[in-house]
Amino acid sequence: MKSLVILISGRGSNMQALMEANLPARIAAVISNKPEAAGLDIARRRGYETIVLDQRSYAGREVFDQKLAEVIDAYAPDLVALAGFMRLLGDSFVSRYEGRLINIHPSLLPAFPGLHPHRQALKEGVKVHGCTVHFVTAETDRGPIIIQAAVQVIPSDTEETLAARVLQQEHRIYPEAVRWFMEDRLKLSDNSVEVSDADFDDSILYSPGLSK
Repeated sequence: MKSLVILISGRGSNMQALMEANLPARIAAVISNKPEAAGLDIARRRGYETIVLDQRSYAGREVFDQKLAEVIDAYAPDLVALAGFMRLLGDSFVSRYEGRLINIHPSLLPAFPGLHPHRQALKEGVKVHGCTVHFVTAETDRGPIIIQAAVQVIPSDTEETLAARVLQQEHRIYPEAVRWFMEDRLKLSDNSVEVSDADFDDSILYSPGLSK
């Protein structure tokens, strides 16, 4: 069975969604860069191996990235999933896991990359917002898109209410993307991702297209 390593920094709700999705893969470990991450307790209670690499203990990004890579490689995972991992990773790290490192971002990329995407969306007055699962590349939040889900922006929305609706969609599409990867149903070419044998759901936007 293929294996997965999950990286977290906080509450771990997307990690938990992956754990509950009955994926065709084994979660080998959960790694956090923050010892206080609430998701660690969730993983431990569920019997998963957890590792903490406190980013404050390392002298710079390169040293941390190298140690993180060493820990990940000990599990030889097929896929590394960033699930609320709030730390930028260097180019060397990203290149090391090219094509098997994915992330979920709470906006319809390429719109609103980086921090505070819900605030950005409300400020710009968009009518549709959402979330994106994508392969990670050296350019932050600009990697090839696997799947997206959209939500309507309501006039009364605050950052908190909008974030809550988007998070519900994150929990839907992240397991789907991981499942497709583990079942070898993703074809990556340049900046495009093709999904084979995916059922279309009009509440989810697949990018760039489907292949039946």
